[in-house]
Amino acid sequence: MTTPWRDRALPAAERVEDLLSRMTLEEKTAQLYGVWVKNDANGEDIAPDEAGMTEAFDFDELITRGLGQLTRVFGTAPLDPAEGAKVLARFQRRIMAANRFGIPAVAHEECLAGFTSWRATAYPVPLAWGATFDPSLVEEMARNIGHDMASVGVHQGLSPVLDVVRDPRWGRVEETVGEDPYLVGTIGSAYVRGLESAGIVATLKHFAGYAASVGARNHAPVRAGVREFADVVLPPFEMALREGGARSVMAAYTETDGVPVSADRRLLTELLRDDWGFTGTVVSDYFGIGFLETNHRVAGSRAEAAHAALAAGVDVELPGLRCYGEPLVAAVRAGEVPESLVDLAARRVLIQKCELGLLDEDWSPEPPTPAADLDPPRNRALARRLAEESVVLLDNPDAVLPLALDLRIAVVGPRADDPLAMLGCYSFPSHVLPAHPGTALGIEIPTVLESLRTELPDAKITYATGSTVDGGDTGGFPEAVARASEADVCVAVLGDRAGLFGRGTSGEGCDAEDLRLPGVQAKLLDALVATGTPVVLLLLTGRPYALGRWNGRLAATVQSFFPGEEGGPSVAGVLSGRISPSGRLPVSVPDRPGGQPWTYLQPPMGLLGGASNIDPTPLYPFGHGRSYTTFAWTDFQEQGTSVTTDGDTTYDVSVTVRNTGERAGAEVVQLYLHDPVATVTRPDVRLIAYRRVELEPGAAQRVTFRFHPDVSAFADRSGRLVVEPGALELRWGASSTDIRHRATLTLEGPVREVGPDRRLHCGTEVRAMEN
Repeated sequence: MTTPWRDRALPAAERVEDLLSRMTLEEKTAQLYGVWVKNDANGEDIAPDEAGMTEAFDFDELITRGLGQLTRVFGTAPLDPAEGAKVLARFQRRIMAANRFGIPAVAHEECLAGFTSWRATAYPVPLAWGATFDPSLVEEMARNIGHDMASVGVHQGLSPVLDVVRDPRWGRVEETVGEDPYLVGTIGSAYVRGLESAGIVATLKHFAGYAASVGARNHAPVRAGVREFADVVLPPFEMALREGGARSVMAAYTETDGVPVSADRRLLTELLRDDWGFTGTVVSDYFGIGFLETNHRVAGSRAEAAHAALAAGVDVELPGLRCYGEPLVAAVRAGEVPESLVDLAARRVLIQKCELGLLDEDWSPEPPTPAADLDPPRNRALARRLAEESVVLLDNPDAVLPLALDLRIAVVGPRADDPLAMLGCYSFPSHVLPAHPGTALGIEIPTVLESLRTELPDAKITYATGSTVDGGDTGGFPEAVARASEADVCVAVLGDRAGLFGRGTSGEGCDAEDLRLPGVQAKLLDALVATGTPVVLLLLTGRPYALGRWNGRLAATVQSFFPGEEGGPSVAGVLSGRISPSGRLPVSVPDRPGGQPWTYLQPPMGLLGGASNIDPTPLYPFGHGRSYTTFAWTDFQEQGTSVTTDGDTTYDVSVTVRNTGERAGAEVVQLYLHDPVATVTRPDVRLIAYRRVELEPGAAQRVTFRFHPDVSAFADRSGRLVVEPGALELRWGASSTDIRHRATLTLEGPVREVGPDRRLHCGTEVRAMEN
């Protein structure tokens, strides 16, 4: 007779209850932590990663109790994909053989911009996904990432990041999708659907409020209020859970109003589980539970930190077992922590393992068809499509772009001939390889210089570095100026270097004091402009930088947010005209480097006004982007003049978009909501719908958005989400400020409270029109 917990015919919950009844306290707690393995060729050693937060232990003795998670077997050191799959399988067999139930661990990895593994495809960063305004393409990318991870035995991905940018000085802006919650939610949900469709558990990061830290300092306290949380911070997470199907959530490092997230039951249990109905696992950010003791100082010991986190709703401690290991066992034995808390977390973990097939008797750690190549042509083609769609043409006042094919071109700048200029902080070459000097990148990454020479074989291209990314050395200026002076046009390739904790100008722990270009790059750009040669500025960055200093002085400006391994050919294709730029800004580009923080989601008093001498108006607004073709927006129509607050009626708005130019291109049709009068202050405008429309010359499509009253909901003075009666204005725009049409409607009826079942979208319909 089959043991009930092994019986696949039974529901997962029944199987897990039977298993829990057979487990000791030590075996249950073992399911609640991970171990960070040292992935040498034999897969034998265990090593702590961060001094002071982990301790040495006997791995063979430890796994006799079982093990919840294996931490980043692939994402810690260079490991060939095929060999990595074997190493991971060996670890799993050791774990299964050692514990009396034969249960393997969940293997998790980072996958922010691709599987963070040596020789795996490095896709554009999430900020570039936002610039595409193309959820379907992001979903396809995530599906590929998920299949690659599954092919080598990985179960869980620590992505996507759903933090909404609140201050662009924050170092992790590159990891976000943008500054608008609807854009973040729709793009993030698409990523989740793709990853989950491949069988990988998607983990939403960082729940919640992490990006709203004071002064844009990583890990700093969060001062966001109830309404900012409800209207800006939380919606992307809710959308990704409801519509994406994410099965895991990661608790943020930060604290809000004095309560660290990892100890916040109101957030992790009452909201996430009770209100939203989430049934998956909550994992800590790395060392986050230990930080309750060491950083937040709301716990006096490791056991107290474990108790606080478990009571709040954190099921799994990552990456190791500082708190959920022996300290937790001892505290339960002493009667200081209820064993029921351990049971609750272990139940969730084991149900997820059951759903992954890890409790099945015939489960094998060897993938059926382990991948030998994690960067195949299909991946590179998709990475290029994403990169191409993400390039934003900010300005081209004199139509210098596209570049003529036979020009004398000076390519200048510290980002022009460095493959790492294309990659964000969580790409394997930027994240891991700095600790392994001399190791090959593992993937081909053409630089901008190489790509332009390939793209424009008849052009005479010269090159000078000019300066480093940061630092104060101007010794390269004379050569850069000489090359620019001799050329017909100068392409200045400037930007960021991704890194960790101050070792870069963008990335985790690489926060900026202001939004000036790093180092002496601004002075270099001034020197190039002073030559009189037309200068095309190409930015490869992880955040927006203030560009007002050069407004009206540049021949063209192109923005690319760390576009991945195929970024070089993609930006070169835009400069040559082979690709018509179609990216739109997911973050505003500021005019001046100070006066931050600022995003476009401002109430009236957050906009320019006479009470302050500081003008926060951006140089280029959210949603902005130009093209090499032209589009006409015509035949605006609205259906009716009023709808009811109870949601029984909707309001349709339509427009026809036609490509009136001579080449193919894509327009992004954006719909914004303006609420003239409400019981609390509201953003002047906020995005509520969008559609990317790709059109051949002369072709047209009609876009219809079906406005539902739920989309207008916001947090009232008591914190309830409500739909209020009154006048509203829907604004069709090519950006948040380039408004093409306004439609006024009235919401009639009583104030209505809405819940987690509310509509999150406007319905959308697109149909081709006759030429």
